[in-house]
Amino acid sequence: MNSTDGQQAPSTPQGGKLARWLVVAVLCAMLVAACVLGYLGWTSTDTSVPASGYVALVLGVAFSLVVGIGLMALVFYSSRKGYDEPAVLIQEPESEAEDGQSGPR
Repeated sequence: MNSTDGQQAPSTPQGGKLARWLVVAVLCAMLVAACVLGYLGWTSTDTSVPASGYVALVLGVAFSLVVGIGLMALVFYSSRKGYDEPAVLIQEPESEAEDGQSGPR
């Protein structure tokens, strides 16, 4: 394919598409394996969890969500306010003394 200025557009090698699909397939297989292992681990025992265990689980998840949401809010806030910009040295202009002397007393 040619672009509008007469130069040939860069082509994507076929190996690149194959590698992308291979990565997606491997990641999907790992997700399925993790789900299967999680299901087998969840259902493999007859042990019941006491109410305090469920309360601890809910509190842990809630605390993790609060910390994650709070940190992301701080990231967006600092980005919007410009706190993430690199430091810039602002030089003060040289001013002459008001009484005509050019040095410190």
